[in-house]
Amino acid sequence: MKKSTNYFFALALFIAVACNPPTQENEIISQDSGVLDRSILPIQEPLYPAINELDARNVTAPKRFQVNAPENAPNVVVVLIDDIGFGHSSAFGGPIHMPTLEKLAANGLKYNRFHTTALCSPTRTAILTGYNHHSNNAGAIMEVATAFPGNTGIRPQTITPVAEVLRLNGYSTAAFGKYHETPPWEGSVSGPYDRWPSHSGFDKFYGFIGGETNQWHPMVYDGTTRVYPNVKDENYHFTNDMTDQAIAWMNTQQSLTPDKPFYVYFATGATHAPHHAPKEYIEKYKGKFSQGWDKVREETLARQKALGVVPENTVLAPKPEAIKDWDKLTADEKKLFEKQMEVFAGFAEHTDSQVGRLVEALEERGELENTIFFYVVGDNGSSAEGGMIGMFNENTYFNGVQETLDMQMKVIDKLGSEHAYNHFAAGWAVAGNTPFTWTKQVASNFGGTRNGMVLHWPAGIKSKGEVRSQFHHVVDVAPTIYEAVGVPAPKIVNGIAQRPIEGVSMSYSFDNATAEDTRKTQYFEMIGNRAIYHEGWFAGTIHKAPWEGQPRRPLQEDIWELYNVDEDFSQANNLAEQNPEKLEELKKKFMEEALKYNVLPIDDRSIERFDPVIAGRPDLMNGRTKLVLYEGAKGIPENAFINVKNTSLSITAEVDVPANANGVIICQGGDFGGWSFYMQDGKLTYFYNWVGLEKYSVTSKQKVEAGKHTIKLDFAYDGGRGGGGTATISVNGNVIGEGKITRTNSNTFGIDESADVGTDENTPVNPAYADKEKFTGKIKSVTIETKPGAK
Repeated sequence: MKKSTNYFFALALFIAVACNPPTQENEIISQDSGVLDRSILPIQEPLYPAINELDARNVTAPKRFQVNAPENAPNVVVVLIDDIGFGHSSAFGGPIHMPTLEKLAANGLKYNRFHTTALCSPTRTAILTGYNHHSNNAGAIMEVATAFPGNTGIRPQTITPVAEVLRLNGYSTAAFGKYHETPPWEGSVSGPYDRWPSHSGFDKFYGFIGGETNQWHPMVYDGTTRVYPNVKDENYHFTNDMTDQAIAWMNTQQSLTPDKPFYVYFATGATHAPHHAPKEYIEKYKGKFSQGWDKVREETLARQKALGVVPENTVLAPKPEAIKDWDKLTADEKKLFEKQMEVFAGFAEHTDSQVGRLVEALEERGELENTIFFYVVGDNGSSAEGGMIGMFNENTYFNGVQETLDMQMKVIDKLGSEHAYNHFAAGWAVAGNTPFTWTKQVASNFGGTRNGMVLHWPAGIKSKGEVRSQFHHVVDVAPTIYEAVGVPAPKIVNGIAQRPIEGVSMSYSFDNATAEDTRKTQYFEMIGNRAIYHEGWFAGTIHKAPWEGQPRRPLQEDIWELYNVDEDFSQANNLAEQNPEKLEELKKKFMEEALKYNVLPIDDRSIERFDPVIAGRPDLMNGRTKLVLYEGAKGIPENAFINVKNTSLSITAEVDVPANANGVIICQGGDFGGWSFYMQDGKLTYFYNWVGLEKYSVTSKQKVEAGKHTIKLDFAYDGGRGGGGTATISVNGNVIGEGKITRTNSNTFGIDESADVGTDENTPVNPAYADKEKFTGKIKSVTIETKPGAK
């Protein structure tokens, strides 16, 4: 019915415009006066009457139609840091020095009651559009999308991103860094590209489209084209790279069109795992965290009070019971955890330094004064996904493998380097979210959803160095931008009626610290953790902690908490027993909001939703058990590749090889988990890298002679999830090698790794063939056939 209504509405609009075309005179007058109807996009160009003069010298040409931004419209910059807590940065009382954030805050405003969704994709889609995450069909990250409205991973046509609105209103637009709004089944060269950044309003995109990337070896796209930065440069780091790209784009844009405003979305992969930082930044924090996370929480709260970013009566909310007291840890635990936090702190400060370079570039161009600059310090609370002891290789988490303390102590000196894919222990996440209890994923506590935000706009905000405590949410960024620019949220885009925008502008608070909140209500929900804020009260339920494998209880049996957050900043005083009537009122309010924004039904599954069959979302392979690949096929994301996990399979390659051939025939993954079928000095090897922890190799007994051959790898799977199997190598039907693979990856080979034919991009599955991964022969085809259920 909804589709039909939109169709007939669009048809009626078309007929009305066709029958009553705008006159040349009216359109030109509107253009000259700057009065355009910007609520309908794109703005229609005028229809000029036919000219009956033969000689062009005898007539004046009509004025060229061009949509310009409103006069004196500011540039817009949105900086979004990943996985950093309310209590991490020095500007909000934390132990990590972030001078750029402090500088902007000193000349701008700090918002201390600003909220996110508790997870990355949902927060990003909300900040990029001005609509709630379920309205955008992004109830969780794109990789766990389902078939239900609110969770499909497909942004509806009734919602248009800010970038497209500004672009159609005369802005240049660009995005750099992490996107994470593209459905994973649309992440290959087969597209469609509708939900890539460059088809979502951004003229320029340079970054990665998944949830995380290796900062030393990133999976980078320029527009929709995979590019390969010079990662062999000893100074290479992706945050530096994306900053170089952003500054170069801005300098070029300002050189060519200095009067044209721009919108830059600068979303770092930092400080999401893997925690990768230049050594000199890590060393700055040597010994700075020996006091442990409990003391850091106390020190942070004291500084927060001194800075005025929390009320003086704020108390430290209790840690989750699962987090050990620092003084009860062993010497090795303290040593490991201290190092983990040094790495993270260095990572965060380095990130802020790169934002500083962007700010300096704006200053040099004379553009900072009239740039409305949002510095959002976290897309959610700090991440506890490292579990109780952290991880040397985050890929272990996604494959359900528990690392041990001894294992990590052996490689402690590699943390933060290209040889690690590390994440810190959950205790540091809790400390980073001071003064709150919980962390990322927990949408039912401010530890998961409250992030610091600094707003800087000297030309538009008179107040300097002040704190704003109005209750706001990331959906409020878009309407604030629209009001600052002087354009409305559109009513119609490309003939499609738009939903009324769900955010509210924050501009009323710019020069009025005591202004009454305009956001009265906000729901929160993530993987069953859910809550409602309404007029100073907050009710929520902890359904599942990030380190817990299963929900604590069925959704219907969840235990709700109640807080008066106007008086209890840190949610330390649960009033559920004292005020059951208010709690029931808020629980009812949550259901009203849930119905309004497509929150229901709630899906509390997590890791299992990475399987598209279980989740019920589209899959590019669509159940195929056979895939034929050709030479040059590379950079194929895992979600666009045939699933070779937990199954028997065969790989058949038609090749023409020289004597003593070298290089990869086909591979998937990288040095933190993956497999490769390659040749070295004429011998064939099937190599399996089990989550970076164990490596298995099956090599042929003799060399493959020069010439054309059919090379085959058969893998007979033992069964179960993550089980082993027997690998058999044959050439032209003759077996020349056989061996055992003890364990295999059960869930993933890496979020930022790929499958490649004839080479091994990103990090090598087997570091032994690094720099010799390109196949020296000719590959006609490689056929992979899986045999689900076979043993």
